[in-house]
Amino acid sequence: MKASAFLYPWDVIGDPDAPARIAGLGVGQVTLAAAYHSTRALTPHHPRHRVVTAEHAAVLYPVDERRWSGRTLRPYAAGRWAPGDAYGEAAEALAAVGLDVHSWVVLAHNSRLGAEHPETSVVNAYGDRYPWAPCIARPEVRAYLVALAAEAAVRPGARGTELESCGWYGLAHLHAHDKIAGVALDDTAQYLMSLCFCDSCRQGYGEWGLDAERLAGEVRAALEPVWRGGPCGGGELLEATVGYRAAVARSLQEEAVGAVRDAAGPGFQVLLHADPGVHRCGANVGVDVAGVFGLADGVVVPCPAGRPDLLRPFAAHAGAGAVVAANFTVVAGMGGRPGALGEDAVRAEGAGATELRLYHGGLASGEDVAAVRRSGVVG
Repeated sequence: MKASAFLYPWDVIGDPDAPARIAGLGVGQVTLAAAYHSTRALTPHHPRHRVVTAEHAAVLYPVDERRWSGRTLRPYAAGRWAPGDAYGEAAEALAAVGLDVHSWVVLAHNSRLGAEHPETSVVNAYGDRYPWAPCIARPEVRAYLVALAAEAAVRPGARGTELESCGWYGLAHLHAHDKIAGVALDDTAQYLMSLCFCDSCRQGYGEWGLDAERLAGEVRAALEPVWRGGPCGGGELLEATVGYRAAVARSLQEEAVGAVRDAAGPGFQVLLHADPGVHRCGANVGVDVAGVFGLADGVVVPCPAGRPDLLRPFAAHAGAGAVVAANFTVVAGMGGRPGALGEDAVRAEGAGATELRLYHGGLASGEDVAAVRRSGVVG
């Protein structure tokens, strides 16, 4: 099966051996970060450094000032971790060894945006803001995300893009010194804690026949047993609100994909990182499995612990030529199964996968890389 490895520009820049090492995995494509959130990343192969700290969400290329002039919300430039046109420099080196390069664009996940413009953030039923989660119902946020998608996706030489976080973000978030695991939250509790009650969402609920103030109270009441260690109610609240949330997410996806297609022209592949649970938030956003293939060219779907369960709903609706890419973590230290990639890939293909994604070519240790090569399924 066709496979692509995720990569950051800093995995390549300054390491002349990186392109050949990635090509040596047997992949024909690299999904290279062009716009990314804050992170602290290990670089186990790089000759000059071992840890790169990306201090805030940033674009990894020089922005087009004509696009952003006069806008309050605009992308942040990367600092010393990816100066100048880091994306372009890395893409050129990867293409030189015969790898196709597709851009990797993170959209509704930006802690600096929320810190500097708190009014843009998701607000939960208790009034707490989530600065890492821009509310996609807000017109100014939507305009920013659509413009970012068009610019960051269509980089010189890119043959396609993968859009991550193209939808709602919520409570779940890898955060520095995280301390929210003291109370276990099931799927419904996670959803209720991710519902937004900013002014735009309150208006949106009203348009869907829901009283926002009453809804917030009902959410708090449904969550109250959870804080005492009991089960969460609130399944009916999920059913009542998911229509509004799904419509907002679908609208953003339509605008973002449309803007990318307008900027790129024909033949440019657009994939969404997606989950078949339409209520899901985060990097892999919930989408309408029956409608997503009429919007994008395909989906990239997580396969946690190598399980292909999430692939099947997409495969059931994918038409001829649609991409259903199984995303496997191949970093053992992050819970991945590089040694089992062969059997995992067979199961994924049986569940309807048409391609593989390997997370993450730059984070994997030497032994992880060797295990991927030994699997014999890439190439």
